[in-house]
Amino acid sequence: MKTVLIPTDFKLESIKIIDALVQHQNSEKLNIIFVHAFKLSDSITDMLMLSRRSRDYENVSDGFYQEINNAKAKYADQINTIGIEYFYGSTVAAFKNFIEAFDVSCIAYLKNYAFTPINKYSIDPKILTERAGCEVIQLNALTVHTKENLIDTKIQEAQLLEANA
Repeated sequence: MKTVLIPTDFKLESIKIIDALVQHQNSEKLNIIFVHAFKLSDSITDMLMLSRRSRDYENVSDGFYQEINNAKAKYADQINTIGIEYFYGSTVAAFKNFIEAFDVSCIAYLKNYAFTPINKYSIDPKILTERAGCEVIQLNALTVHTKENLIDTKIQEAQLLEANA
């Protein structure tokens, strides 16, 4: 079983990586962890309240959870779990500990995916992932077609060819 870390800002478009990941790792059973990184505040009050970070989960929309559930159902034979975690810290050493704690095999990004901070403490994950010593894979977003869509497309192409002939 392979654990894949996917840095995210919880935009729905970041879930598109699951299709590409399942195809790329087609012989592996996967645990997928969507992660968002926050730097630690210098405020003592914020540090004391770190264990009460439930408000961070408010950044995750119901649509994001729904898409995760849809992907898990769609790829039930290949995906064991999909979870959401937060990393609090800004050092590579702390991030390496995070990776080891979750037994992460690789980190996956969508090519051309632009990270957007969700609050003032958000960290661009590439700062940490590039130097963490873990394999990083870049995947292209896939357009997944159902069989019906492919058949309809072929029929439409054939009709266009006949009309132009």
